[in-house]
Amino acid sequence: MNEFWEAKVRLQWAELGESYDVVIIGGGGHGLATAYNLAVHHGITNVAVIEKDYIGGGNSGRNTAVIRSNYGKPEPVRFYQRSVELYRQLESETERWVMHDERGLWWLAHTEAGRRQERARAEINRAFGADTTFVEPEEIERGIPGINMDANGEFPITGGSFHAGGATARHDRVNWAFAEGAMRAGVTIVQGVTVEGLMMDGDRVVGVRTDRGNVAAGTVVGAVGGHATTIASMAGVRLPIRTHPLQAFVTNHYERTFDAIVASNDLGFYLSQTARGEILGGSHIDPQPSYSRRSGHDFMSEISRRVIALFPFMGRLRVLRQWTGICDMSPDYSPIMGLTPAPGFLITTGWGTWGFKAIPASGEAMAQLIATGATPELIEPFSIDRFANDRTLADRGSSGTH
Repeated sequence: MNEFWEAKVRLQWAELGESYDVVIIGGGGHGLATAYNLAVHHGITNVAVIEKDYIGGGNSGRNTAVIRSNYGKPEPVRFYQRSVELYRQLESETERWVMHDERGLWWLAHTEAGRRQERARAEINRAFGADTTFVEPEEIERGIPGINMDANGEFPITGGSFHAGGATARHDRVNWAFAEGAMRAGVTIVQGVTVEGLMMDGDRVVGVRTDRGNVAAGTVVGAVGGHATTIASMAGVRLPIRTHPLQAFVTNHYERTFDAIVASNDLGFYLSQTARGEILGGSHIDPQPSYSRRSGHDFMSEISRRVIALFPFMGRLRVLRQWTGICDMSPDYSPIMGLTPAPGFLITTGWGTWGFKAIPASGEAMAQLIATGATPELIEPFSIDRFANDRTLADRGSSGTH
């Protein structure tokens, strides 16, 4: 049996009913994790997840699957560290192999200002639970195989940080693990069903209108990627979100020696090696807002020069394929989670380029909010009213892509 074929997954499909306690719009990682936690940890099983395409077919299946918590502000560090911890136990909890591989993340600096930023990042990370240390160029050269430290004089490395909790996982297996666990607990998950509107009673959301009929709900959760503003507008909620394409690529197989995850904020790229031996990489979001999932030559020509300057061996590899996800970007580059001005309607959005790493913690917190009616302290700083209250969480320098 091929080790990459998951023989044990059993997805149990059901027909969409007429009424549920909770309806979740969006069958990606965040929607599935929320449903899983509602059913498994809170006993709320009368839940439907509605996906217009196929589960995990949106951004949850179009990312580069890096897991980390080395952010630059206390609130994101604490939140993403919780996700790092949940990822560590996901395989044992779901009894499914998601190919979680914790190998550490090197974050490179190329200027004196970048060096100071990485030193500050390490201090903030350790203060709020993330294992990150500042590293000198000599440590980087010893720790990252094949790196060209002076980058031919273009981008010399001045220092950086090492985030020991940095990891990767297979995005499809993470989606399947949450979907299967939710289904086993009694959650209804449907594919190929489009939400065309929301059912309202005054200003309260009481269900969804789909191309298969109306579905009543006590609570509706918007967990879509790329069309969050469209769904929210159906409830009269305006989201401060702009959607941008984000491209990525993977090369042919390379000997299994590149065991690091490497990111450069100054140069705007990140690299890791997959379990198959391919080198996986990405760069900035496309500057122009769009819902397009088309890949382009400009992306590859822009990233190639910088990558090859630091890693000359990349010049001998071939790009096998490119793909594009669409990223919902908030004004402060942080997510938006929780209640909205429309009673009965919750959102989890604004994940930008870092939604995959947040899936377990987001699902846990959103389920707790739905089950108890109280916003968990961990996600309270990410509420939508932070923009009106001038409590933004701008952390663009920690995104790795802009």
